[in-house]
Amino acid sequence: MRRVQVIGAHSADFVWRAGGAVAVAVEQGGTAEVIALSYGERGESGELWKQEGQTVENVKRVRHAEADAAAAALGATFRCLDLGDYPLQIDADALAAVAEAIRAFAPDVLITHTDRDPFNPDHPVAHAAVDRARGLAAGAGVQSAFATIAPPALFLFEPHQPELCNFTPTTFVDITSVIDRKRAAMAEMKAQQYLQTYYAQRAEQRANHARRASGDSSVRFAEAFQRVIPQVVEQL
Repeated sequence: MRRVQVIGAHSADFVWRAGGAVAVAVEQGGTAEVIALSYGERGESGELWKQEGQTVENVKRVRHAEADAAAAALGATFRCLDLGDYPLQIDADALAAVAEAIRAFAPDVLITHTDRDPFNPDHPVAHAAVDRARGLAAGAGVQSAFATIAPPALFLFEPHQPELCNFTPTTFVDITSVIDRKRAAMAEMKAQQYLQTYYAQRAEQRANHARRASGDSSVRFAEAFQRVIPQVVEQL
């Protein structure tokens, strides 16, 4: 009954990189929430800007509908803080809003971007904001002068070019049982259709790695994540 929260810089980020993990959590009886810091209306909506007379507000409207439908296909809820993109900027008020979103949902698992991405300036900004907001929401693990939640496990989802983004997979999630739901969610993101084939192929490639790591030949599709916070166990 896990509570999974994904916070991305742009409205489509969760679909490509963690859509399968979200669907698995829901399939197993958990609850999932997706939060976008922006709609990606300026730098992540290439197909929409090919339309003559396009406006920022209309792109936001379309992107919201796409992300909402994609989240629904996975069994999650979606909302956007609408902080703007390219550049995404996090001031004190925005940081407080992210921390409150984490505190309000109280996730067991929190997923966001890597701390480096030479091709997308908004992604590292999102990482820094979520990482800091997580700490503010959880406090220092002791009684504080403000409301805190149990520290959620922090995972980074796989960036587009992992070798250049300080990404080392530590965890593979078997998404074989929900691959159709992920495909349906990706299909909703019509403003970035070019990514659908790429991430469908990536799921097959990561499944190959997952099979080799586990010996489980039934894994046909997988997503890769990097765990940041150490795991506490009773035995290895």
